[in-house]
Amino acid sequence: QLQLVESGGGLVQPGGSLRLSCAASGFTLDYYDIGWFRQAPGKEREGVSCISSSGGSTNYADSVKGRFTISRDNAKNTVYLQMNSLEPEDTAVYYCAAIPRGWGCSNSMDYWGKGTLVTVSS
Repeated sequence: QLQLVESGGGLVQPGGSLRLSCAASGFTLDYYDIGWFRQAPGKEREGVSCISSSGGSTNYADSVKGRFTISRDNAKNTVYLQMNSLEPEDTAVYYCAAIPRGWGCSNSMDYWGKGTLVTVSS
C-alpha cells in the first residue's frame, strides 16, 4: 500500500523551530517530486514548498522564503521541512504529497499524507 506519513508537528512558541518529516512506504520517493502544503483553519490549502526528485530544484511560497528549508534523503525515503522563525500565521495542518518526477508540485498531486498539526502560539 502506497503511503505518506508526516510527523514532527506540535506546539511551538513564536520564533521557534520545528522539523517536519514525510516518510514514504510502499514506494520509492526517488522517482517523485515532493511538496509540502498547509491548510489553516477556515482557509484554503496552499503550497509551501516543493523539491524535485533529485533534490536539485526547490521552491518556496513567498510567505516562508528565508525561514523554511525543504530537503530530502532518498536513502531514507524521507523528505523534511525545517521551519525556523515560526510565526502564529504558520499555524496549520501540514501535508506532504508526491507526484511522479517532472510534473512539479500543484494541488493535483497523486499521493497525500494525512497531515501533522503545527501550532505556533505563546
